[in-house]
Amino acid sequence: MEIIFRKREKMKNIEEINKLYLEKIASKKKIPDFFPGDTIRVGVRIVEGKRTRVQNFEGVCIAKKNRDINSSFTVRKISFGEGVERTFALYSPIVGSIKVIRSGKVKRAKLYYLRDRKGKSARIAEKIKKNIGIEMETKVSSEIENTQDQVSKKIEETKSNKPKKITETKELKKSDKSK
Repeated sequence: MEIIFRKREKMKNIEEINKLYLEKIASKKKIPDFFPGDTIRVGVRIVEGKRTRVQNFEGVCIAKKNRDINSSFTVRKISFGEGVERTFALYSPIVGSIKVIRSGKVKRAKLYYLRDRKGKSARIAEKIKKNIGIEMETKVSSEIENTQDQVSKKIEETKSNKPKKITETKELKKSDKSK
């Protein structure tokens, strides 16, 4: 019994260390919420000799694995007619940045069926985000009231301004009179 208890104790220590390390990395990196089906652009750090540069890899996220520090995601893109997939560790120092280009509307967690599809059948419908809530309603209603007030003020201003007679007088120069 003692041996089993000691093993469990060590497991907790490793889990705690991983959580602390994960919090440390997450505070430095800004990782957006993305899901399978989203088109994302991953900035990959590439080391060439002494130089480092960032190369973007843009494609559809076809899988995401959430395992604390071992989290990873797979991105698929079509390059010159060939499908290219690349799996990235989410908290890896190689991943410089992740940007969501558009959100996809899918009903599965793993989109491996896209490997067999080509052309238009491989497209994913875009998810339309609707922000419906109290804040939006108050903003809209206050904007409508403001525009109604502005319109009523302009109407009153136009009614109060009476049309004025415009008279034009031309002054002729001496050179014009002599002609």
